[in-house]
Amino acid sequence: MEFLIFTGLSGAGKSNALKTMEDIGYYCVDNIPATLLRVFYDLCEKSTDPLMKKVAVVIDVRGGTSFEYVTIEIHKMRKENKNLKIFFLDAKDDVLITRFKETRRHHPLYDKVSDRSTKAALQLERESLSIIKKSADFFIDTTYMSNKQLSERLRNIFLEKSSDSLIITFLSFGFKYGIPLEADIVFDARCLPNPYYIPELKPLTGLDLSVNEYVLNSKTTQEFMEKILEFLDYSIPLYQKEGKSEIVVAIGCTGGKHRSVTLARSFNNHFLKKGYKSTIQHRDIWKV
Repeated sequence: MEFLIFTGLSGAGKSNALKTMEDIGYYCVDNIPATLLRVFYDLCEKSTDPLMKKVAVVIDVRGGTSFEYVTIEIHKMRKENKNLKIFFLDAKDDVLITRFKETRRHHPLYDKVSDRSTKAALQLERESLSIIKKSADFFIDTTYMSNKQLSERLRNIFLEKSSDSLIITFLSFGFKYGIPLEADIVFDARCLPNPYYIPELKPLTGLDLSVNEYVLNSKTTQEFMEKILEFLDYSIPLYQKEGKSEIVVAIGCTGGKHRSVTLARSFNNHFLKKGYKSTIQHRDIWKV
């Protein structure tokens, strides 16, 4: 049985994540009380209904339960070899505040803070979630993600994967938009030849053959990639040995359109050929 727990900051995308999980065949429950977590897990485990063998639930501050209790309960279940994974969704405060304004909804904890501000409510929520965040198997920063990108990320992780395999996600990004919070390893490709300054290549991206050839045919790029792949070939099996569920390798260039995209694609192909479950995401490729 697969049992997934989605938690994280209000406005970070948990509802959209749950919709995606439902679309790909998971039985989903939103806002399950933490006190019922073990009971519900046991019911699913004992059920003979195949629909109850792939389950995703959301637990968050709406349940009003101490997350210290939630973490202790999850720790006990893991010691009993219960098959569960925790997904923590986060985003920067200013983005979360904007999302609440756009939806015209109050933060679930707004009446728990003296000034009833979204900013103060988010701070209280972060403090409440700090313990369970440390227990998460997957961390996804949705600050710069659209709903479609979040859905693609989850589909890449769960479609046609074994529940206990390591997922490598190669994430291209632009430094001008910020370093991805979910990155385990970050590489800076801004030292490589930049297609941006070639007029015919500037409007293209790393998805185009001409940009790929320009970047990859450089001796500097070849040596750069050789050293990075040597490091990744050595370190990723160590992460796998330690039981990591996902490794996010972020590759950044200035705008996230040319060099980072090219390298992310090359690294992804390298690990696919080695038999790993490897996926790719281009965070900033279409930003203007």
